[in-house]
Amino acid sequence: MADFLERLRTGQPIVADGGMGALLIGATPGLRCPEEANLRAPESVIAVHASYIRAGAELIETNTFGANRRKLAGKLLEGDFEAINSAGVRLAREARDVSGRDVLIAGAIGPLGELEVFDAGDHGPLYAKQARVLEGRGVDLFMLETFFDLDQLVAAVEAVRGVSSLPIVALLTFDDDAETGGGIDAGTAGRRLAELGVAAIGTNHGAGPHAALLALDAMRDCGVPLAALPNIGLASIVGGRVVYPHSTPEYFADFAAQAAALGARIVGGCCGTTPAQIEAIRAALDDERPPRAAFEARELPEQPLPISAVGETRLARALRDGEWVVSVELDPPKGGTNDAMIEVARTLRQSGAVGFVDVNDNPMARARMNALMASIAIQREAGIETIPHVTPRDTTVMGLEGVLLGAHADGVRNILAVTGDPPHVGDYPGSRGVYEIDSIGLVQLLAGLNEGVDYVGKAIDRPTSFFIGVAVNPTADDLDLELERFERKVASGASFAMTQALFDLEGLELFRERLGGLWPIPLLAGVWPLRSHAMALRLHNEVPGISVPDPVLAALRDAGSDAPAAGLALARELLASLHGRVAGVYVIPPFKQPEAALDLLL
Repeated sequence: MADFLERLRTGQPIVADGGMGALLIGATPGLRCPEEANLRAPESVIAVHASYIRAGAELIETNTFGANRRKLAGKLLEGDFEAINSAGVRLAREARDVSGRDVLIAGAIGPLGELEVFDAGDHGPLYAKQARVLEGRGVDLFMLETFFDLDQLVAAVEAVRGVSSLPIVALLTFDDDAETGGGIDAGTAGRRLAELGVAAIGTNHGAGPHAALLALDAMRDCGVPLAALPNIGLASIVGGRVVYPHSTPEYFADFAAQAAALGARIVGGCCGTTPAQIEAIRAALDDERPPRAAFEARELPEQPLPISAVGETRLARALRDGEWVVSVELDPPKGGTNDAMIEVARTLRQSGAVGFVDVNDNPMARARMNALMASIAIQREAGIETIPHVTPRDTTVMGLEGVLLGAHADGVRNILAVTGDPPHVGDYPGSRGVYEIDSIGLVQLLAGLNEGVDYVGKAIDRPTSFFIGVAVNPTADDLDLELERFERKVASGASFAMTQALFDLEGLELFRERLGGLWPIPLLAGVWPLRSHAMALRLHNEVPGISVPDPVLAALRDAGSDAPAAGLALARELLASLHGRVAGVYVIPPFKQPEAALDLLL
């Protein structure tokens, strides 16, 4: 084929191939990822390449989209990193040789697939390592594709450019509003990519052909050749299988005509497309077919000015004014009724000694009523403000945002972001936590919602007004790590903190000294009146994060049958000494006796 860059500038658009992953997974059951087929089923990889070439593809991508070292490590394939990438190029070249056609081979490089705070210094070397292997085995260009985040794609382009001078095609994924996952519109993204000196920019994957055309329309004035390789449409899951809509080849032929009319110089497909769609693209471009219907770019409505949520929580106001704060920790019920929980909350409020209740989120990884839903009920029925614990253990980021927004709309604004006990310690030993983010990521998510954007940066209808709390353990075994994480939580947007249960002041004072003598945010200390020596021993030896000092253990042991009274006296002594050192306390009551917290407070 003539020089790739020259072909981009002149002549007919280049036809690219379609989706490989689904075809390979279907042909070879048991693959841990499509890229493993390069080693386990090389004949299938060649067959897929060859089928696209026969359909008219002039550019095929190596089966290496997810073959960066970190993604492969997640599939226990890190040791095969070089072999998988090398074989990916070799198999594409073999398919080209067998076909006898002049076909370009693009080294496919995808994102790392991690939902985390982006670090170009960490990610860049991974892209560079993959690019080195692909170029060394003979690719003609690089296709950096299916990036949802503009900054990550820019980092990938710069990393690849740092080790290779081969042409780069840079492709982002857009939604049906022509925005990236981070809320950046296609025009803005295109202009930034154009500044990087890449051979072509455009879109792949996404919501389907129409979404790709919207993105092309927004990028057409960027001064760089355009590329469009959309999914066949939105996928669904039926019977455990990923199923794509019945987007006919004829529909894709018209897409190709529309894309060419908008200036696309590379046209192909992504997930769900087959050689049938690529053959239709080939025919439409060969015939220089005009679009059968005029393309209508949907005008995006103007975003209304954000309306900030008004007012602060009573907890925020109390901490700001220096009031002594008292909360009692509640466990939500295990069943489908919350009557007893509501009655306890009423009793605590009516005592006059308790201003708030904090609500556990499936403590000890045992299923209970959701803490946010329980908090809504408590505030509505008992009239006392809540501090629900929220963990990223049990749901995805999307799920977290959904329940948080719902709770916010119902008046729950204080949130304690915690990591949560791992599932295997509870009643579901075979269960695995979701943990798409950790507690620091949850703080960042909440802070973003307060700024009017979701976790990936897309605007929400109105900013939230969450008052964000975090956990801190002054008696942690690894104090350096605990200090570092606490400082990151504060920097990410935390406004108050709650300690792990304390039984004396020593650990608290040492941790404060490590912080320079001052707490950076108001602190509520956990106070737990211990009822027996046996209970104290179990907590000290079996519960992560809890340390019961030797003098407390000895006092409970020596008290014998009077241990409950001794434990209460120790807790009262600690409570008195915490005044002036922290902003308040939360009381962890005896198991199944939450009203007993009042014995300490009254």
